[in-house]
Amino acid sequence: MKKNFKEELTQVRAFAFDVDGVLSQTQVPMYPNGEPMRTANIKDGYAIQLAVKMGYHIAIITGGNTEAIRVRFSNLGVQDIYMGQSNKVSAYESWKTKKGLTDEQVLYMGDDMPDLPLLKRAGVPTCPVDAATDVKSVCHYISPYKGGECCVRDVVEQVLRVNGDWGKDLDW
Repeated sequence: MKKNFKEELTQVRAFAFDVDGVLSQTQVPMYPNGEPMRTANIKDGYAIQLAVKMGYHIAIITGGNTEAIRVRFSNLGVQDIYMGQSNKVSAYESWKTKKGLTDEQVLYMGDDMPDLPLLKRAGVPTCPVDAATDVKSVCHYISPYKGGECCVRDVVEQVLRVNGDWGKDLDW
């Protein structure tokens, strides 16, 4: 019997994210050298660093290969950053093995065709609302937010809330 989305979230112990179109917007200005000028959402960043503090494993698996990506996510506490990944499966499998994870424990968020192999493996495949149609067709959850506009915050907050970890870092 298939679980509903909220039930699936109780199994999540790890998150893996694409960058372009998920953690940054899909339309970005380009530097003269052709490198994209990525934006980062502060609320996405807050959710990621909180998940790290709460003991969740985070992986960034991206085709992008710039120092800005490494610096941004390292500063949030992410240790597993796989850049320049044209075929993301080997990075994903290596990360799962390194962390002792099963597919069912992983929520993956991607937005385009290179993400399909991971979306089909991860226990909880998710995407932003502006993801490609083929991606949406395999996802268990489509965030109402666009890439770079809090879709990551949306899924991280939901997982942390169902597991009682949201807000634990605050002195309320």
